[in-house]
Amino acid sequence: MKKVLALVLSLVLVVGVVATLAACGGNEDAQKTDFEYVQEKGELVIGITYFAPMNYFDENNELVGFETEFATAVCEKLGVKAKFQEISWSAKETELAGKSIDCIWNGMTITPEREEAMDISTPYLANKQVLVVKADKLAEIKALESGKGLNIVAEKESAGEEVATTDAYFAEANYTAVDTQSKAFTEVASGIADGCVVDYVCSIGMIGEGTDFTDLVVVDTLNFADEQYGIAFRKDSPETLEKVNNAIKALAESGKLAEIA
Repeated sequence: MKKVLALVLSLVLVVGVVATLAACGGNEDAQKTDFEYVQEKGELVIGITYFAPMNYFDENNELVGFETEFATAVCEKLGVKAKFQEISWSAKETELAGKSIDCIWNGMTITPEREEAMDISTPYLANKQVLVVKADKLAEIKALESGKGLNIVAEKESAGEEVATTDAYFAEANYTAVDTQSKAFTEVASGIADGCVVDYVCSIGMIGEGTDFTDLVVVDTLNFADEQYGIAFRKDSPETLEKVNNAIKALAESGKLAEIA
């Protein structure tokens, strides 16, 4: 399948040496570490939104997908259970800090701002932002020099929103935020919006043949914001981060990560 192949080709197989993490001194008598907190519960609560090919329900109503199976495999190595919990993407940092979830593992783009606010894993997937439009408007939009006058949507507080509100191509477009990437596709399919800015990886599983959005296509002449995905944990969680990075490295080296993809 082309979709599976595209996902495999975009994987960043983590076979390099995991960076040594600095030890936290002077806190030996403080309350338990973040990993001890997770261990005590016996589960890692993983904040997600639903979108193929990452986390979605199959015909048997079972949660499947690349990140669902990837997270499950990592948790097996950590000796805890993977518990998936739907979140509002715009509230992800708040839910993480408040311990409603233990990590954000859902196609999250690594940015300098997020690295300041959270501990983020080894990158595990290459991605970019793309513009998705209706197939019958593709030629018209490809002929444009800019997005001037276009009605554009993207998921609130996503990498797509960053592109839609800062990239010169969209400087004179009309932008509206929506709740989810699925809603963004719906707005375009219904004609409310001319296009949506979304993750390329998301577009692999959500549009085209065999999906709910068969009439949507990626504008292949436009690519924005090459980026990488990572898993976010609460700030100052070095033990959790080290164990997860080591698990990712082991899965990559054994070929299991490629098998899951």
